[in-house]
Amino acid sequence: MKSLIKKSWSISWPMILIMFFEFIISLTDVYIAGKLGKEYQAAVGFVSQVYFIFIVVVNAITMGTVAVVSRKWGEKNREELETTISSVFTLAVVAGIILSTLGVFFAKNITLKIPIEIHVRKIAAEFAFFYSFGIVFHYLLILSNGVLRSIKSVKKSLLTMFIVAVSNVALNFFFVFATPIGFRGVALSTAVSVFIGALINYLNLKTLVNRLVLKIYVIKKVLKIGIPSGILQIGWQLGSTVLFLIINSLKENRVEVMAAFTNGIRIEAAIYLPAFAFNMANAVIIGNLLGENKKKDAFKNGLVTAIMGTIVVTIMTIFIIIYAKSIAEFLSHNSVVINETIRYLYISMISEPFMAWGVILGGAMSGAGDTKTVMKNVLFSLWFIRIPLAFIFVSVLGFGASFIWWSMNISILIQCFLMTRQYWKKRWMEYVL
Repeated sequence: MKSLIKKSWSISWPMILIMFFEFIISLTDVYIAGKLGKEYQAAVGFVSQVYFIFIVVVNAITMGTVAVVSRKWGEKNREELETTISSVFTLAVVAGIILSTLGVFFAKNITLKIPIEIHVRKIAAEFAFFYSFGIVFHYLLILSNGVLRSIKSVKKSLLTMFIVAVSNVALNFFFVFATPIGFRGVALSTAVSVFIGALINYLNLKTLVNRLVLKIYVIKKVLKIGIPSGILQIGWQLGSTVLFLIINSLKENRVEVMAAFTNGIRIEAAIYLPAFAFNMANAVIIGNLLGENKKKDAFKNGLVTAIMGTIVVTIMTIFIIIYAKSIAEFLSHNSVVINETIRYLYISMISEPFMAWGVILGGAMSGAGDTKTVMKNVLFSLWFIRIPLAFIFVSVLGFGASFIWWSMNISILIQCFLMTRQYWKKRWMEYVL
């Protein structure tokens, strides 16, 4: 058991810190937006949801890459390893350039047509335009981080993300408060910092990315695993966007509740990101062990990692419940926003340990290549439970925002049950790459 815990922890703790740095970046965005006003805070939250729809392509590629590369690393197949990494980097560059270009030319106009509060919409459109410049570099950063953890070089990824976080925070304050760019600096700082991170990671991996190639058989294998993950992320982000629209249909305090939701999900990210760190660690561990044909160890290690992650998340949940008021007051000076943020935290924290357990087991199945099962379970709980309940509570019955938060809890409990049931069936261990 000690060896299993040691193996899980050796990959998990750097991933936790990486997620922490990403959390600091997003929290800084919300904090600075809150200093500018509730409309800016609401706009940051909304655009963040839309922005990650653009990022979903590379997240899907990265999921498939991690599953394949971790297997190849376990098999010690150097030639296939280099071919796979070079091919996915080429794919990421092409996809990133295309989507970054589309974002620069169309994101602003599309955002202006979305039916949300007019003042929030105009600010969000400016954010969307400036975020678009960094998409291609964000693609390379995300993919290279995935490759580094797959080949057991996660500490290099950790150093990169530390530099990215420091750069992002410093540039945020500089652009917003010391230049004519103003509030647009929130987005521009992200674009510049991910460029810095992508450059550092390329230097870390240049011996494995020695040429630009695009092997079709590699891309097919990666996309077979990655596409379900991409569909899942699109479905998830669209679901979050729909929740913003449902909030926009509230009878009163719509902007305040939207700002509170923005604050709440950023605070919740302090919990979700460590859970996702264990999720990604589990994917690498399972991939490496299956590559070594150690199926029993893979099953046990997946459970050990899930238990460790759930304990960490539970401790963090208790901390946030205790200090919910202080945290909410730190992020906003509007009394309505503060009160609704506190209410969101008290309700949503109930389901966090269950969220962690399901997410981390999902990481194990994804690392084995069985992303379809994970996709089906999550999207079912989101689109057949969470969204319909929230719509009925608010748009049909006319209830308040707290009923949206309760619908989120119910969907997470169902998702946790589905993930646990599928993990114990062990079908994911037979997935062939």
